[in-house]
Amino acid sequence: MTDTNLPPRVEEVAQRPSRNQDAQAGFETPPSSAPQPSHGAPRPSQALDTLDALEAEAIHIIREVVAEFERPVLLFSGGKDSVVVLHLATKAFWPAKVPFPVLHVDTGHNFPEVLRFRDETVERLGIRLEVASVQDYLDDGRLQERADGTRNPLQTQPLLDAIAAGRHDAVFGGARRDEDKARAKERIISLRDEFGQWDPRNQRPELWSLYNGRHTVGQHVRAFPISNWTELDVWRYIEREQISLPPLYFAHEREVYARDGMWLAVSDVSAPRAGETIERRTVRYRTVGDLSCTGAVLSDAATVSDIVREVAASTLTERGATRADDRLSEAAMEDRKKDGYF
Repeated sequence: MTDTNLPPRVEEVAQRPSRNQDAQAGFETPPSSAPQPSHGAPRPSQALDTLDALEAEAIHIIREVVAEFERPVLLFSGGKDSVVVLHLATKAFWPAKVPFPVLHVDTGHNFPEVLRFRDETVERLGIRLEVASVQDYLDDGRLQERADGTRNPLQTQPLLDAIAAGRHDAVFGGARRDEDKARAKERIISLRDEFGQWDPRNQRPELWSLYNGRHTVGQHVRAFPISNWTELDVWRYIEREQISLPPLYFAHEREVYARDGMWLAVSDVSAPRAGETIERRTVRYRTVGDLSCTGAVLSDAATVSDIVREVAASTLTERGATRADDRLSEAAMEDRKKDGYF
């Protein structure tokens, strides 16, 4: 005899929620982790797939940091990795708003498409945007332009000053271990000293997903919720969640010129040298940085599904393939991180 007063089966309650079908809605509609009513016969329990496990880990990290620290902030450039972290944060605290601001270090050499996307996103979400301007530091003499014209290495001081001014004790970022050897050394929660500097030899163990956020006055931590993700994981997650991105990630025609094995865009801050020819090519960007140091790749990938297939076949990370600032030396990224760069 069946007791109709018994609670619903676990499988009914825990069945996978439906995905957001409206790509244009961005983060406006309830994220896919929000509870959904069950329909039909209960399904057998299913193990988490890779994306489910990565998502759960990232949301756990975000919630742990917010619970443990007083004034967290998220570095948000409008690039795909920071967009994914922000999407995860919306899911972590839904239906409430994201309980921390976002910070962008604006070098003045950013892609216009990315800045527009940044502004539209924070307005839609109702999140406070903090901007640290490299141009302000150049104008008042606190920084000097580099001979090579790139401003990415100049972000460190404005970033550290913005962290101090906002009294941020935890700074979220979208860095991943597969991007670079220096980033592979990072822990999920990575301590920075009173000068904002990182010592790769002073790393705390993180056993059984236990994160040590202990710090003293003046110190802060960098938190990397998607540290264990790969570029392919990021794109598969973007495809599954239908996350909106700046248009330059998809194939488009642009005037470019070849330099050091990369296709650089023609712009006010990036121009060909003698002997370099401007060509009109169909390209897309795998990562977002300054116009002066971020290269495009020749590609016809016009949809996220196309990009997933393209990335799956790639043998180079996005930074290794398209970032001139990482080619300044063998340890370029690690040297910048030791000084306080993200």
